Amino acid sequence: MQGHQAAVPWLSYAIPFAIIAVVMALRWRSMRRARKLRVEMLWILPAVYAAIMALVFFESPPGPGGWLWSALALAGGAAIGWYRGRMMRITVDPETHELSQQASPAAFFLLIGLVLVRSVARQEMGGSYGPQADHHAAMLATDILMAFAFGLIAATRVEMALRARRLLAAARLA
Repeated sequence: MQGHQAAVPWLSYAIPFAIIAVVMALRWRSMRRARKLRVEMLWILPAVYAAIMALVFFESPPGPGGWLWSALALAGGAAIGWYRGRMMRITVDPETHELSQQASPAAFFLLIGLVLVRSVARQEMGGSYGPQADHHAAMLATDILMAFAFGLIAATRVEMALRARRLLAAARLA
């Protein structure tokens, strides 16, 4: 029985790593292709995420410290999201004026870095996501991560939309 208990911690690291590796490999492969960019659709994901986040915050609002940490996480996510959006390659077909986007390898490595930072933070917290975890700390961590993710998603999309519109306007003038 002792050997089985030693294998469990190893599996708790191996399985998430394997899943992340597969997802990142698929993302890397799809990143090589340019995809059609529909500027009018960029608002949908941030709006859906904002609605989910608002519902979660409404049902269980954070305390004053939680709001502060969530606001800081939102600002940090927005800064990183803006930078990530700038790394996305956006092109305009000169004849049809169709927009396309292609993810940057730098944006890909930024996402890998964020996953690694989250993993390190989880380890520093002692992996306290189980039933023995402090409920309030888990709720606060969830609120902070949700705010960070919203800032990242929204700022990436806003930066891409603004840049795509500028590029399209310039292409139409040429």
